[in-house]
Amino acid sequence: MRKLLLVWLLGLSLTGRAQTTETHHFAIDIAGIRVGTMTAVREQQPDNRSTYTLISDVKVKLLVYTVKIYYKAVSQFVGKKLMLATVDAHTNQGNYMSRTEWKGNQYVITAKQYKHERQAVDRDNIDFSISLLYFYEPVGRNRVYSEYFGDYFTLDKSAAGTYRAQLGDDHEDEYVYEKGRLVKVIKHNKLKNFIVRLLD
Repeated sequence: MRKLLLVWLLGLSLTGRAQTTETHHFAIDIAGIRVGTMTAVREQQPDNRSTYTLISDVKVKLLVYTVKIYYKAVSQFVGKKLMLATVDAHTNQGNYMSRTEWKGNQYVITAKQYKHERQAVDRDNIDFSISLLYFYEPVGRNRVYSEYFGDYFTLDKSAAGTYRAQLGDDHEDEYVYEKGRLVKVIKHNKLKNFIVRLLD
């Protein structure tokens, strides 16, 4: 009985060690004024599984209207393979969703976001997505998968620790790292750029 109890407690201890959580908090600014928050969470689980969660909450008055954007992106990996990514967005323009799921031997992609829709299948392995940019510098990468748009951003290193991500002519972001840690994201917008800056 004692041996069984010891094995059970050891199992709990090892399981506890295998599951770790890392959280980063960001402020979202426009023209130096704080308009929202972003939280990035990485959960390392047993069996080489990991879950990345991004939660963004923005409310800002621009000229004659108020912009409200809340979205939650959850990406699940096994090793270096994306298995499922979901994005739920709630805005003053409506509610939107995106889903990328590995089924059989391909990804089934459905993205329905504001002014952007895409349905596709893809057999190429997705091993790096936007959510991971909040935890890892994309050294040596030339593209990154966007869970939100269901498509790839091209990546160019423009300076030491700075990467420009672009999707078509309408979407451009810059990711800035210091000693491998993400400290700032510049989300380019026709009216005003959104600045996402690390708080902790």
